[in-house]
Amino acid sequence: MSRFFSIIALFFILLSCEDQVKFNNPAVQGLKDNVVWRATLFTAVQAADGSLTIEAYQRNEILTLRTSTTLVKNYPLGITLANKATLVEKVGDVKTVFSTGINSGDGQIVITEIDAVNHTITGEFKINALNVSADPSINPNVNFQKGIFYKVPLTVTTK
Repeated sequence: MSRFFSIIALFFILLSCEDQVKFNNPAVQGLKDNVVWRATLFTAVQAADGSLTIEAYQRNEILTLRTSTTLVKNYPLGITLANKATLVEKVGDVKTVFSTGINSGDGQIVITEIDAVNHTITGEFKINALNVSADPSINPNVNFQKGIFYKVPLTVTTK
């Protein structure tokens, strides 16, 4: 009888095991105000002038990261408009825009790898963007920590 229960217990143990590994290759994600934020769609475009624009979409939000070049280096935010981060949230008819700019917000975008063979870009970001909307009383700022963009396909434009 104990052998029967052992077999039944083993059967249920094996059935309850499941593979919960989630591969995020490629990915754009981070902690938005300490909550996991993961893009469902993303693009990276290198313009003819060498600048980079990464757009990441999640439900009603668009995160845009811009750098002046695609060189592997650190791009500080809140100093120039060439290196900038923007988050647009749309709820119903209300659009809220959070942005970094000259002496507005801070953070950094770090490009850690450009894969010229596979045409991908990898890096990290952290952002403290200020509400620049008409009604800044909703949320004064938005914060991203531990942000990554990993092997995002890179399109190069020549125009």
